[in-house]
Amino acid sequence: MNVVDLVRAAARTRPDAPALLIAGGDGKPDETVSFAALVQRFDTIGDRLRADGVVRGDRCGLIAKQGRPFVESALGILAAGGCLAPIPEDTAPRALAAQCAEAHLHHLVEARGVLSQTRLSGFDPVDGKGDEEFRALQPAYLRFSSGTTSRRKGVILGHAAICARLECANRGLSIGPDDRVMWLLPMAHHFVVSILLYLSRGACVCLPSRSLARPVLELAQRAGATFFYASPFHYNLLAKDTSGAGLSSVRLAVSTAEGLRAGVAAAFRRRFGRPLVQALGIIEVGLPVMNLVAADTKPEALGRPLPGYEVWLRGEDGTPLLRTSKDRTGEICIRGPGLLDAYLSPWTPARELLEPDGFRTGDQGWFDSEGDLHLAGRRANRINLAGMKFFCEEVEAVLEEHPGVRRSRVSARCHPHLGDIPIAEIEPQDRAAPPAQAELLALCRERLAGYKIPREFRFVEKLPTTSSDKVVRWDD
Repeated sequence: MNVVDLVRAAARTRPDAPALLIAGGDGKPDETVSFAALVQRFDTIGDRLRADGVVRGDRCGLIAKQGRPFVESALGILAAGGCLAPIPEDTAPRALAAQCAEAHLHHLVEARGVLSQTRLSGFDPVDGKGDEEFRALQPAYLRFSSGTTSRRKGVILGHAAICARLECANRGLSIGPDDRVMWLLPMAHHFVVSILLYLSRGACVCLPSRSLARPVLELAQRAGATFFYASPFHYNLLAKDTSGAGLSSVRLAVSTAEGLRAGVAAAFRRRFGRPLVQALGIIEVGLPVMNLVAADTKPEALGRPLPGYEVWLRGEDGTPLLRTSKDRTGEICIRGPGLLDAYLSPWTPARELLEPDGFRTGDQGWFDSEGDLHLAGRRANRINLAGMKFFCEEVEAVLEEHPGVRRSRVSARCHPHLGDIPIAEIEPQDRAAPPAQAELLALCRERLAGYKIPREFRFVEKLPTTSSDKVVRWDD
């Protein structure tokens, strides 16, 4: 089955229903694209790509403008049988060449206005068998992990895996044809358990002209938005809005892409009278865990596994941890449907990755007494000071409570007697007036145990980030 058949089925049921609602901006009227029109458009693009030489299983890079051009072109690549490999629109020429080589692309499709398609030369097979194993997976999607703590991995998802994870995710989200989904995330990084899910269930995706609070809230009110899917960054912007515009029609606001801070959740709750539901999204897995039960009382919790997923914590010796706490964590491992089919380079089929533990996330977590999963931090980000272990993320969360801190990065420095000591790098909100070190120390002393307080604060103009705006934690 081709995953776009799900969108075609939605179009047959309600051909005139809106699939996309695009804000006009600058006084222009909104534009509505029906399901029938969307299918006609992406099938036309698919026919064009096949005529240009795309065959089933070809890796097709896509550079497209956020919004309608991206959605139509991405679905067109899938309709043609290609494997979609999104590339951010603002990728610089040298970086683009590197990404094309990294993904071993057969084609590069650009949709900055008029669709164009370029055949690449010099691409290499990935599996040692002339792409035979790769094509046998019926590949649909190739996306690289963010590379915040290790080198990027090319994650391959076949059509069957995508359909399975859409089914599982919707057991928690309950997306249906009456939903109007506000979309704020970059499509080059979020597409499968989001845009594909919404359209396959007959929902309308609402695309604001800008991601600033006022135009987002205005479109949400015009559209009667029922569902938000955004990052803590976007919810923080919305919470600061002073217009008085409400979100009375919204039934669910899901926070993903990065950890939800308690302060952001509380501010959104005060402003709009509803909680933020954190969801654990992993490109290799899907959306296995959501905080549907305890969002009001424990907003920072990841929540509970959705039906179909098994989530367990792996101890240092490889056995399951039966009792866990904030001070006794294990590596989060996940089994369930829709997991990745392979890593691209070096070629690694899923059968070599998922046995016997399932997918090992590299994240450390713990379950509380009510069964809610909490994220402690990345295993690679653990600091061991004289036998006392803690995570960089815990310290960063405190530092970023200071209004003068835009971002922070905490890391370990080797100490001859203590093992590791924490060091903090600070990217200030105002580079000309960084926060006083005494203020940061006072904040840490108020919130953290003494051994977790950074021994040094360094102010930097800008911390390195990935293309999805996550702080990079490793060096070449």
